[in-house]
Amino acid sequence: MDLFPALPRESWAATKETLHRFLQIVGKVRLAASVRRNHWWNVPFHLTGSGITTRPTGPLADGTVFSVDFDFAAHRLRVLNLDGRQASFPLMGLSVAGFYRAFTGTLSHLGIGILPEHPYPFDLPDAARPFAEDNEHAAYDPAAVTRYWTILTQVMLILEKYAAGYSGKTSPVHHFWHTFDIAVTRFSDRNVTQGPSVDPVTREAYSREVISSGFWFGDDRSYPEPAFYSYTAPEPDGLARQPLEPATAQWTQNNGSHLALLPYDDVRTAPDTRAEILRFYDSAFVAGAHLAGWPTDRLCPGGVTDPQVRNAFKAP
Repeated sequence: MDLFPALPRESWAATKETLHRFLQIVGKVRLAASVRRNHWWNVPFHLTGSGITTRPTGPLADGTVFSVDFDFAAHRLRVLNLDGRQASFPLMGLSVAGFYRAFTGTLSHLGIGILPEHPYPFDLPDAARPFAEDNEHAAYDPAAVTRYWTILTQVMLILEKYAAGYSGKTSPVHHFWHTFDIAVTRFSDRNVTQGPSVDPVTREAYSREVISSGFWFGDDRSYPEPAFYSYTAPEPDGLARQPLEPATAQWTQNNGSHLALLPYDDVRTAPDTRAEILRFYDSAFVAGAHLAGWPTDRLCPGGVTDPQVRNAFKAP
């Protein structure tokens, strides 16, 4: 089995756009029904052995607790109520509008009284069109989704290993349905003062200094193909001049700041793909943490695996 299969964005663009909207529909229900966590940790999906899950969600006003699972082995969506009732339907053959009707109908059938508060795509080109009216996006290639799921699983395991190398405050490894990426974030103890124009979502997400690392599947704005990434916020001066590993990694500008990027295709066939990816995450972390003056005692023994990268992390 190829654990790091090729997945050029153009090879599954139509399926990706459809699946992204499926995830947003379910994610908006999770957002409406879950208990608020710091930095919005309640909102993203988590991985299971066969797909992704909302986790148990609720309780609603009537005490209902439920979960929603995407099963990418069987290519079905499954809704489970805490009382044991469940229902599912296939992901193939549905437009976004069809998925929205099937999903909301399943919730109603199971007595789950919750709907997305804003049933429109978030930050996508058709953000003004309700999900219930989107018959344009209807592609679902199960082979491509299997490759997506395979990559997602491998990256999750790498990010879990990377997360274990830091003893400070660290987010879960989670899959963001709004941006279609998977990430883990390390935090410093310092609060960030933000201006009055900052929106409430950003204000909470970046209320402390962070270094976030993850993977996305490519988009039209940030980077067109699958890539590993890392960024430091607030960005310290000189970040883009810091070295990155391996040699194919690079700094790129994005919305006025800098992202460290490692293209997926540059490492997926490497002799030790996981080690190369960890070298990248470590080097990007060291670059940001060193310049921002993060304490060195938060790195666990063996937390940075590359000796050259580890030795570079010294207090300024």
